Amino acid sequence: MVGPQYDFLANPLGAVRSTFDAAVASVPDPSAFDGRDWGVLPLFQHFLSDPSRLSQVPLLTPATIQWVKPNTLVRFRGMIQDMLGNEFYVGAYKDGSVWRTNKFMDASQSLTASSADMRIWERRLLYCVPVPGLSPWTQVSTEEFGHLSMDRTSENREKRRREDDESSDMPVSGDEVQNSPNTKRMREGEHSSLASNSRGAATEIASSGTSLVSGLDSNSPPCLVKIYDSPDSELKLNDIFEFVGILTSDLELEEDNEDCDLSDGISEDPLCHLPPSKVPYLHCFIHRKLAVHDFLQHNPIVEPRPNLVREIREALLRHLTAVLGNDDFATHFMLLHLLSNVHARADDLAVGKLSLNLTCFSKEIVSVFGKPLSAALKNLLPFTFYIPLTVEYLNTVSLVPKKNYDTNRLETGVFQLAEGSHLIVDETKLEAGTLNSVGVENTRLLKNLMELQKVEYDFKYYKVDMATDFQLLVLSEGKSNILPADVIVPFRPSATSCSEAVTAEALEAWRWYLATVRQLSHTIEPEMQKV
Repeated sequence: MVGPQYDFLANPLGAVRSTFDAAVASVPDPSAFDGRDWGVLPLFQHFLSDPSRLSQVPLLTPATIQWVKPNTLVRFRGMIQDMLGNEFYVGAYKDGSVWRTNKFMDASQSLTASSADMRIWERRLLYCVPVPGLSPWTQVSTEEFGHLSMDRTSENREKRRREDDESSDMPVSGDEVQNSPNTKRMREGEHSSLASNSRGAATEIASSGTSLVSGLDSNSPPCLVKIYDSPDSELKLNDIFEFVGILTSDLELEEDNEDCDLSDGISEDPLCHLPPSKVPYLHCFIHRKLAVHDFLQHNPIVEPRPNLVREIREALLRHLTAVLGNDDFATHFMLLHLLSNVHARADDLAVGKLSLNLTCFSKEIVSVFGKPLSAALKNLLPFTFYIPLTVEYLNTVSLVPKKNYDTNRLETGVFQLAEGSHLIVDETKLEAGTLNSVGVENTRLLKNLMELQKVEYDFKYYKVDMATDFQLLVLSEGKSNILPADVIVPFRPSATSCSEAVTAEALEAWRWYLATVRQLSHTIEPEMQKV
């Protein structure tokens, strides 16, 4: 039996080089491959179409990034936080009489070809971060990747590096071609998808190794994803994707980047500010947009029969009733709130949203029911966020993303979240005080989010409305004067104990129920539309 021709997991660049050599042999000039694939992408799509093979690809997480080897196949799940425009690079060049490629690589140290023997190609740069507010139960255990090598010693790392250096037929990643005028990275101007490139702000990110997204684990790695041969319409800001590609995360590339001349202060190369030892690079083969269902660890329902779905719903209602102190009225509105989502827009009206304001929440009641409620929602929903609303918070926080023209970066804000995120706004901490200009603006932004499901991205000279689909729950002592919710329900618990033992199987069934019912298709009859 003949084994596989390529080692897709450990040596994906081998598949890239082999398919390129075969493709070049069939055409007189590699310019035929400008802006298109020569057969690599279908090869990896076929390989990864088998779920058992895809599960072998390690997922890039704070735990796995320490031992996943460079130039191997990895997966990264994250939100597109910034779009850095397009990068021009030497895609193919002549090494003597042989054409070679740099596609799915950063560069080649063996490049000696003249400009006449180079092909300049283009790729997109996306700055991606772990999904804000991601609940712990969505995380994939690193035990799934126990079959992979966990060699962390510097001795073996140096050995692998020397072996790569001694390989004569393998172009090694590097950035020596950066000084060539033909390979200078260029940037597109700002466009409708809010593309921007990176300079000074990226330096701060790289030096700290943390993300700018509020509420994220500082150890969670962001990732610079390089996209090839993909329509611009497939990728949008704030969408969640799983990217599969070649990982570049090596000190050699960082050393090469140190040679970048930043003395003029106008360098346009984001790689100089994003060293791969801090922000790994991923050269993407395939990507797919993720929905809530993709974060469920198991599908507990083989066949969603009506009676089975009804049982799950009733069990979930009992659980929420216990958490809310046996307040049946508040429980039913809570479930409707958790199932709501924006499914249509008519002018400024977001049809389907159902923001909920639970009143009669004194500080004493919050101490008893607030934390259990927050914990229960975190156990049920994949993306949750808690906002303790105070005067100081309103006067200082940056709620919306803002364009920094000095660094040409989109600096994130609290409201740059994934679609379907759930926000708890705790107004019980709000006391008398004076709002400054920032606080007044933040109050307006909160109100617009609640009423219109829109966030104003601040580009200094103009504003861009970004449509959102967030679930907002307000806890307040009286009716909120800041956040006009769709439904106002007085909270009247009849029991003080809200503890209840919940099995893992029950939690999985409830998560499936909430994710599935929210996405069910439905229509509104014309008579009801008039009402």
